[in-house]
Amino acid sequence: MTDPIADYLTRLRNAIKANHRVVEIPASNLKKEMTRILHEKGYILNYKFMDDGAKGTIKIALKYDPVSKVNSIKKLQRVSTPGLRQYVGYKDMPRVLNGLGIAILSTSKGVMTDKEAVGLKVGGEVLCYVY
Repeated sequence: MTDPIADYLTRLRNAIKANHRVVEIPASNLKKEMTRILHEKGYILNYKFMDDGAKGTIKIALKYDPVSKVNSIKKLQRVSTPGLRQYVGYKDMPRVLNGLGIAILSTSKGVMTDKEAVGLKVGGEVLCYVY
């Protein structure tokens, strides 16, 4: 697999389109941190890390509106790819949906959202946009 982050986002997108409640994704430290951020920001209901020896999986419970059955994630967009990395400084941080969405960044101080990176005055690689 050449782009595990794109695979992670695609699995989430496919589960949302199929109205699944739970999706299983192969784990890595970067994916675990992205899942933690999505949970903190309220885009997913819950998550669980399952360690099966050398490999692990992440079980993610997707969040739906109880009345309209609409998922809380409208769009997941990959920004930086293995062929074309996208780096930004903290002064040039992108605004996702005019501040309503989040950008997930990989920085020297760990994986964080765009707002946290601006607060710490640190830039990094923009992994994806979520709104």
